[in-house]
Amino acid sequence: MPAVTGAPVDGLGCHSGSEMEKAARMAGNSEMLDKFAADYPQGPHDKPQSMCPAFGSLRVGLRMRRTATVLSGSACCVYGLTFVSHFYGARRSVGYVPFNSETLVTGKLFEDIRESVHDLADPEKYDAIVVTNLCVPTASGVPLRLLPREIDGVRVVGIDVPGFGIPTHAEAKDVLAGAMLKYAREEIEAGPVASPAAGKSDRPTVALLGEMFPADPMMIGAMLAPMGLAAGPVVPCREWRELYSALDSSVVAAIHPFYTASVREFQAAGRPVVGSAPVGVDGTAAWLKGIGEAHGCTADQIAAAQNAFLPAIKSALEGAKIDGTITLSGYEGSELLVARLMIESGATVPYVGTACPKTPWNADDCAWLEAKGVKVQFRASLEDDCAAMEAVQPDLAIGTTPVVQKAKELGIPGLYFTNLISARPLMGPAGAGSLAQVVNAAIGNKDRMAHMKAFFEGVGSGDTAGVWEGAPNVRPDFRAQNQKKIERQAKAAKAAQMI
Repeated sequence: MPAVTGAPVDGLGCHSGSEMEKAARMAGNSEMLDKFAADYPQGPHDKPQSMCPAFGSLRVGLRMRRTATVLSGSACCVYGLTFVSHFYGARRSVGYVPFNSETLVTGKLFEDIRESVHDLADPEKYDAIVVTNLCVPTASGVPLRLLPREIDGVRVVGIDVPGFGIPTHAEAKDVLAGAMLKYAREEIEAGPVASPAAGKSDRPTVALLGEMFPADPMMIGAMLAPMGLAAGPVVPCREWRELYSALDSSVVAAIHPFYTASVREFQAAGRPVVGSAPVGVDGTAAWLKGIGEAHGCTADQIAAAQNAFLPAIKSALEGAKIDGTITLSGYEGSELLVARLMIESGATVPYVGTACPKTPWNADDCAWLEAKGVKVQFRASLEDDCAAMEAVQPDLAIGTTPVVQKAKELGIPGLYFTNLISARPLMGPAGAGSLAQVVNAAIGNKDRMAHMKAFFEGVGSGDTAGVWEGAPNVRPDFRAQNQKKIERQAKAAKAAQMI
């Protein structure tokens, strides 16, 4: 990679919101931002409340074999993204093209990116190179679209994943998955492409859209077999040639409902898309019917698949009951599916919050939950999730780390959704009993949580937390002075906008 001395001095980031977006539009990226706004509509807050969105697309690229990843962004952002990627199990290096104010303004940064891509493009090592613009290069209009489409047979895929345009890291996965599907679809339209390394299925396949627990695709494949279908590739894929297989599938199952750009590519290839997933009795029955009808299966074939698995699912649910009230929230996109499974397991779930948006592919899940009296909050903010948990006072709060932290402060047991709930099978008979053990164990910790809360009672909270020999030195005069400073800054910013 070309070495450039001097750190970029931008003072901005994904949390600068409208200022970065305004700069990006002035730099000629209005069309891209309008497309993001249509694909990933913002919620009540205009900045990410989860980790940096680019982490999602970075993970997708790092999981693909024979794929190189290059980031262009502020050094602090790249450091954080590479750190968390390796924390989550990345086993390869992440390329980085550094910049400073001069190379950013003069266009030298784009030349450095192009040079680094040419240096990397070794067909013996790579099928593709993914180049990602983070916030500052996107706001400055660094034109990745001008990179060569391929170099010595190595595909070059350039994407922009700004925090001020992509609300969640889950949706950033769709940005890269959609870009790769588009590239692969155009390759197919241009002529013959390579067969998958694992070979072609002898039955029509169902592509599975969304990352899921490794056992779930196998369970889905077993449920599809009575209809003469097989489980196809999981998108995001693990290697380039799987993209061809996914596009060749008969039907696409939008297991995670927020892959808008990916759905667009499948629909452009003439593939029907079915929402929801085979979770619980009702969900499995409806999903198998939807998949079967989309493929053109007969009523007898659909009934055979349902009869083969629904009794086993019902039995598993009855043998793994959940007794308690649960509030559930997260940013993975599978929150509604998990809530359905918990309700069929016997739990009371008055509130479900998801950071992802409402789409046609989670409409059935939403309707089912609302018919059970559940409050479903799309584009839920941290404040929404905490307010629901505090109002309901559940036996268990499942959510993101800040929600769990807040719950435990109140003496309510909590489970982190991403690591403890979504990392389990959810589909078919295997999923029906998978949550009860961990959920019931957590609910059983309520007395322990109450004991801990009582033990630490009186040690203070917030900036007065801890054990003090005397009274905490709060200094309300400093707080008042700082508040006035903030108010003056806000007035100055408002006056500048009026000018």
